[in-house]
Amino acid sequence: MGATSGLGFETARLCIGAGWRVGAAGRNAEALVRLRALAPEQVETAVIDITHDDAPQRLDELVGRLGGMDIYFHTSGIGCRNTELRPDIELATLRTNGEGFVRMTTAAFDWFRSHGGGHIAVISSVAGTRGLGSAPAYSATKRMQNTYIDALAQLARMEQLAIRFTDIRPGFVATPLLAGDDYPLLMQSGPVARRIFQAIRRSKRRIVIDRRYAVLVFLWRLIPAWLWERLPIRKNG
Repeated sequence: MGATSGLGFETARLCIGAGWRVGAAGRNAEALVRLRALAPEQVETAVIDITHDDAPQRLDELVGRLGGMDIYFHTSGIGCRNTELRPDIELATLRTNGEGFVRMTTAAFDWFRSHGGGHIAVISSVAGTRGLGSAPAYSATKRMQNTYIDALAQLARMEQLAIRFTDIRPGFVATPLLAGDDYPLLMQSGPVARRIFQAIRRSKRRIVIDRRYAVLVFLWRLIPAWLWERLPIRKNG
């Protein structure tokens, strides 16, 4: 889900290259056509907007055309700097990263619940570690995603379901999401996608990409709340 650009597109290409049968979904129909052209015999596509109520039904139809689903991989997300706190940006972020995320991960969970298990992998972010003043809704929704996946993992154990979870937390990646901005420690999408693909194949429970961000996240967690609120966390420039 979210295979039409950025890390979703790059990871889908890796899955296709590995010989996997891929159901690619997103809002950009032209990008889906380009993706399917890479291996028409392996790829099924569907135009799905996760903010729409019919998205779970469209996912179910895509799964039907694939003949089943072993992994649900959620990469859909939006976010940007919003120090002006424009309500349209904040609310759109909540709809996609909050409402849309819940809509689709619960749909996948229910499908696996009734089909003997599976694997739910999601791209969240290191931004979920602490609230970032430059992107309030983005960091808050990413924290929600981390917690929501933890809750679904506990629910799966409570019900003794064979559902695995992978929470992938990249740092800043050079994708269309960050186009036009100058971010520190910016990573290229190709190497990040390869790390993501490896994490999914190995069923990692959670992973921070890359080592620099793993250290940064560790340090962020050590900072007391009163001090964090006084730190000018921002992009370069």
